[in-house]
Amino acid sequence: MEYRVLGRSGLRVSEVSLGCWAIGGPSWRDGNPVGWSGNDDNESLAGLRKAYELGINHFDTADVYGDGHSERIIGKFLDENSRDSLIIASKVGWFKGTAPNAMQPVHIRHQLEQSLTNLGTDYLDIYYFHNTNFGPNDLYLEEAAETMRELQKEGKIRVIGQSAYSYADFMRVCPITRPDVLQFHYNALGNQFDQPPTNLFHWAEQQNLGMVLFGPLAQGLLLDKFDPENPPQFGEGDIRSCNQAFSRERLLEIRQKLRPIKERFGGEVQDLIRVAIQFALTQSPNACVIPGFKNARQVESNAEVAGKPITADEATLIRQILCDLS
Repeated sequence: MEYRVLGRSGLRVSEVSLGCWAIGGPSWRDGNPVGWSGNDDNESLAGLRKAYELGINHFDTADVYGDGHSERIIGKFLDENSRDSLIIASKVGWFKGTAPNAMQPVHIRHQLEQSLTNLGTDYLDIYYFHNTNFGPNDLYLEEAAETMRELQKEGKIRVIGQSAYSYADFMRVCPITRPDVLQFHYNALGNQFDQPPTNLFHWAEQQNLGMVLFGPLAQGLLLDKFDPENPPQFGEGDIRSCNQAFSRERLLEIRQKLRPIKERFGGEVQDLIRVAIQFALTQSPNACVIPGFKNARQVESNAEVAGKPITADEATLIRQILCDLS
């Protein structure tokens, strides 16, 4: 395993870390599926153990992943290992309970305490604002940011993180939240974050911010493992059930685009895992990836590509081939 420092946070993390959304299982928010089906808690725990064995030290979860279920599974894993050797991250912002807004300061404090209880620890290494919904006209933004800094002074969190879904949102709130680590969606299909006017990688490097990239495998779409003639069916509470990318037409389009990638780098799923993960990692030395998992086999496949970089020219080729798929 190779390790990277997340910018000015000083946190040293495995370049291939672990996203723990899927192990939360099926869940819903406002009637919409926001979880993953097909998980098994024993398999999830085995995956966490395998990750630690392979040198993965950074585990990313959130209060909303299975409404605390992901955190509780990680808590069982933490019982077995040295807390000081692990980087544990969680988030607040999508689950509001009875609060008017999930970023209301009293709710942030409550959710942190609940996350700490679920995880069985007394501090988090990174605590993220999970989004930038700070209420009408950013009503709670300044108070929420101050609450995070108070929690930091109290020793309950080490580093403040900010997750967002657009460049404009990052630019709006970061001057107030002042995070040391950013988290955002990025993979070889590309998005606004690598475009010249909205290149978040360049901006973050100028600020010496760490970056945690989720979705590097595009929910498996970059691995060409789904049959377009028999598109996958997902269970209740699975966010992928609403994703049109799993339609026959889209799967055929992606398969066609991946052909030259497979000819250049190899046609096995493991080859494509390397391409996808290492492409994301080439974007910045301050970045790591957090691919998801459901079992130890998936963890092992993802970890295997650590330390097997692609060149800048290869990254450019991949972008040229896949850029119009986003």
